[in-house]
Amino acid sequence: MAQKGVQLDRETFSCSICLDLLKDPVTTSCGHNYCMDCIKTHWDGEDEKEVYSCPQCRNSFTPRPVLLKNTMLAALVEKLKKTGLQAAPADHCYAGAEDVACDVCTGRKLRACKSCLQCLASYCDKHLQPHFDAATFKKHKLVEPSKKLQENICSRHGEVMKLFCRTDQQSICYLCSVDEHKGHDTVSAAAERTERQRELEGSRLNIQQRIQDGEKEVKLLQQEVKAVNGSADKAVEDSEKTFTELIRLMQRRSSDVKQQVRSQQKSEVSRVKELQKKLEQEISELKRRDAELKLLSHTEDHNQFLLSYPSLPALSEATHSSSINIRPLSYFEDLTAALSAVRDKLQDVLREEWTNASPTEVDVLLPAAEPTTRAGFLTYSQEVTLDPNTANTELLLSLGFSHGTTTVLF
Repeated sequence: MAQKGVQLDRETFSCSICLDLLKDPVTTSCGHNYCMDCIKTHWDGEDEKEVYSCPQCRNSFTPRPVLLKNTMLAALVEKLKKTGLQAAPADHCYAGAEDVACDVCTGRKLRACKSCLQCLASYCDKHLQPHFDAATFKKHKLVEPSKKLQENICSRHGEVMKLFCRTDQQSICYLCSVDEHKGHDTVSAAAERTERQRELEGSRLNIQQRIQDGEKEVKLLQQEVKAVNGSADKAVEDSEKTFTELIRLMQRRSSDVKQQVRSQQKSEVSRVKELQKKLEQEISELKRRDAELKLLSHTEDHNQFLLSYPSLPALSEATHSSSINIRPLSYFEDLTAALSAVRDKLQDVLREEWTNASPTEVDVLLPAAEPTTRAGFLTYSQEVTLDPNTANTELLLSLGFSHGTTTVLF
C-alpha cells in the first residue's frame, strides 16, 4: 500500500511534457502544472498562431499568459526529491526509429500508444489521458499509432478528408465536395470503407477457398507420387521375378525393362512434383495475400484503408485442377501383363516343341534359317524305299535303280 502511495506522488508531481519531476513548477489558469522551461518551449512554438493552448486539455489562451513559479508546489517537489525517487520512464518506453513518437513530448519523446484522427496527433499514455478525462475529446477517434496521419489532410485545403469521391475514386475533404468535386458521387469515408470491407471479405473467402482446394489437390498429388513409386517398385519386382525364370538371353531384356520403368517413373514423378511445387507456391502466395488483406481489413483508419485498397494487385489465375490427372494405383500393369504373357508363351514353346533342348542353349529360342543353296537343301534330303506293286501309277521313277531302291523325281 505504501508503494502505491509513492507511485501516486510521482505521477502527481511530474510534468506531463517532460514526464520528469517538476522543475520550477508553474500552474496554468486551467489548473495544469508544468516545468517553467517546458511550457515556455511549448508556447514558443505557437507564437505564429498567436493562440496558446494547454498541452493536456487544449484550452486556449489569448494573449500568452504570464506564468509565475508555484512556490508551494515547488516545496512539495523538493520534499519528494529527498526520497531519491525518479519519475523518468524506463528506456524501453522511449520511441525508437521504428516507433511512432508522442507529438506532445519535448526532448526525448516517448513511444505513442494511440493516434487521434481528429487531432491528427499521436500520444503517449501520459498525454493521451485528456482524451479520456475531458468531454471535448471523448468523441475523438483513437486508432493504433500511425506515422501516416498527415496523409489524411487534404493537400489543397488543409482539412481532414472525411469524404470519398466515387466518381474520381479518391478521398476528399468537405471543401473539395463543393469545389472541384461538386456534383460527383460522394459518400462518407466510413460508408465507402464498409463497402470496400465487404469486397475485401469476399476476396478473402475466395482466397481461403482456393487455399483449401489447393491443399486438397496437393494431397492428391502426394498420393499420386506414392502410387507412381509403389507401382514402379512392384513392376520392377515382378519383372525381376519374371526374368529370373528365363534363360540368359532374356537377362538383357530384363535390364532394358527396368531401365524403361525407372525412366517412366522418373518422368511421371517429375511431372507430378513440378505441378505440386507450382500449387504449393500458389498456396504460399495466396496465404501471403490473405495475410495482407487481413492486416488491411483491421486498419481502423478509413482513409488509410481506402488509400491502400486500390493498390492491391489482382489475383493470378488459379492452377486448374483439370490438369491434375490422378491415374489408377498401378501405372505399369500393362508391362507386367505383357511380360507374363511372354513368359507363358516361352514356357509353352519349351514344353511342346523344345522338350529335348537344353535350357542353357540360347539358339533354341531362335527360328531356324531357311536354306538358300543346293547344299543347304541337300541337308534335308532322305532316301525313300518304295514297293512298285503298291506305288501310284502317276509316280515317275529314274532309270537307275539297284537292289529295290530308287530315287523319286517330282
